Amino acid sequence: MEEKCLCEPTEILIFPCSGGSNVGQIANQAGVKLTQDGMGRFFCLAGIGAHVSGMVESTKAGKMLVAIDGCPVACAKKTLEHAGFNIDEYVQVTDLEIEKNHDLNPLTPDVEKVAQYLSTQISKRRAVL
Repeated sequence: MEEKCLCEPTEILIFPCSGGSNVGQIANQAGVKLTQDGMGRFFCLAGIGAHVSGMVESTKAGKMLVAIDGCPVACAKKTLEHAGFNIDEYVQVTDLEIEKNHDLNPLTPDVEKVAQYLSTQISKRRAVL
């Protein structure tokens, strides 16, 4: 078992919610897609909430923090803010006209919609990093 954080600092860190609803899973899958598309690096929100020192330090070194929440409960946003971080780019899945339900198998078009929205926002900000 690895006892230390294997996270390396990177410019753009992506912190998705992975809550127990379709929109939480959409947020999570959008974070995966953004990472696979080279828009940033998926990071561990739970590690921030647990104050894991290596993860907190890697997050401090990031130049842009992206939070993706599924719903108005805003767990990702609140976790990052509670740890003292400022969020540079934020989206709530339900704000993109995706209705919350308890189906844990997110629809691909919904994941694409969130990922595309954030990809556009990140690209705009990335130009000034």
